[in-house]
Amino acid sequence: MATTLPAGLDFACLLHALPRLGAVLVPLNTRLTAGELRGQIDVAGARLVVEAPLDGEEADVEPRAAVDPSEPQTLLFTSGTTGSPKPVVLSYANHRASALASAWNLGVAPGDRWLCVLPLFHVGGLSILLRSAIYGTTAIVHERFDEHAVAATLTAGQATLVSLVATMLARVLDAGLAAAPPLRAALIGGGPVPGSLLARARDAGVPVVPTYGMTETASQIATAGMQAGGDVATAAQPLSGVCVQIAAGGEILVRGAMVSEGALAPDGWLHTGDRGRLDGDGGLHVAGRIADVIVTGGENVTSSEVEDVLRDHPAVLDVAVVGEDDPEWGEAVTAYVVPDGADVDEDELLDHVRARLAGFKVPKSLRIIPELPRGPAGKVARAELARRWRDRDRRDEQSR
Repeated sequence: MATTLPAGLDFACLLHALPRLGAVLVPLNTRLTAGELRGQIDVAGARLVVEAPLDGEEADVEPRAAVDPSEPQTLLFTSGTTGSPKPVVLSYANHRASALASAWNLGVAPGDRWLCVLPLFHVGGLSILLRSAIYGTTAIVHERFDEHAVAATLTAGQATLVSLVATMLARVLDAGLAAAPPLRAALIGGGPVPGSLLARARDAGVPVVPTYGMTETASQIATAGMQAGGDVATAAQPLSGVCVQIAAGGEILVRGAMVSEGALAPDGWLHTGDRGRLDGDGGLHVAGRIADVIVTGGENVTSSEVEDVLRDHPAVLDVAVVGEDDPEWGEAVTAYVVPDGADVDEDELLDHVRARLAGFKVPKSLRIIPELPRGPAGKVARAELARRWRDRDRRDEQSR
C-alpha cells in the first residue's frame, strides 16, 4: 500500500496498522512528478495509494491477531544520488534490530523525545517513528523541515534527540540556535560534516553525533558513541549486531539482523558501494562512494580527497567533485563550489589544491554555483550537477 500522506499522526497510524492487515507500507516522495510517482508505484506493485486518512467502510477491516516479524513491513526507495532510486524491502525484524542497536549505543530514557524533521519516505525519518514505538518513547514530528521551527523546538528544550543532515544543522544554527538544554544527541548523517560546522555546533551546545547508514540497513550502520561526561567518540563504531568488513578493494561490507535480506549478495554480505577503512580501535572511516573514483589520464583520483582540501579553504562553503567526460583525459576532475561569500578567487582555490595534492588531482574546471543539488537524505545528487550546469549555459546563451 503506497501513501502520500504528510508526516504526522495519520501517517504514523497507517505505518503501525498495515502489518496487522498483512500489507506493506510504501511511502512515496511527494516531491516527485506524477510520472515519477507512477513509476515508483509500478515498481513497488502497490495496488492502493492512500492520499487521505481512511475512514468509514475503507477503514472497516479485520486485523490479524499476530504478525510474523520476518514478513515485509516497508518498501523504501534509496536516495538515488548516483542513479535511479532502488526499492528496498525491510521487515519488522530489520527495523527492530536497527532500533535495538541504536538503543545500545545511545541509550534510552523514559522521557526521551526524538525530533523528526527528516522526510518519512526516507529511512532516516521513518526509523524515528519505528524506534520510538519500539522504545515506548515520544516522537515529535514536524510536517516539513523549517529551520526556525527546529531552532525554537530545541531552544525550548522540547527534544532530547534529533536527526539532521549537515545542511539542516547549518540552517538551524543560522536561524539562531544558541542552546539546546536537554538535547543529548544530534545524529548527523547523509555525508561528511565540515569541521567548521562541527565547531559551530559545539559552540552552540549541540552534541553532534556523526552517523553512517543506508536504506538497506534500516538506518544506522556505525555511529559515534556517547562517552562519560557527554563527550562524543571521535570515530563511528559499528553498532551492536553489525558486522563490518573491508574488502580487498576497500569496499565496506556489512551484515547483521538489520540488513534487508534482498540486499545481500550471494556471499552473504551487503556490498555498500562505499569505500572505507577500520582503525585500530574498530572505528569505521568512510571515504566516499567507490563510483566517485575519477580515472583521469590513467590516474585514479578520489572525489572526497579533493573535496576535503577545497572545503578547508575559508572561501568555500560546500563543494562536490565529479569526473566529467573529456576527450583528452577520459574524465576531467571538475569541482562545483558553493562560495562562503560573494568574492571567490578561482585561481587562489586551485593554488590551494595544488599546494596540497598531486597535479593530476587538481580540478581541470572549477564551477561556482549557488548551492549543490541534494536528495531528501542530504546527499549530493552528483548526477544532477552537469545537467544543471548545461541548463544554465543554455539559458545564458538564449538570453544573449
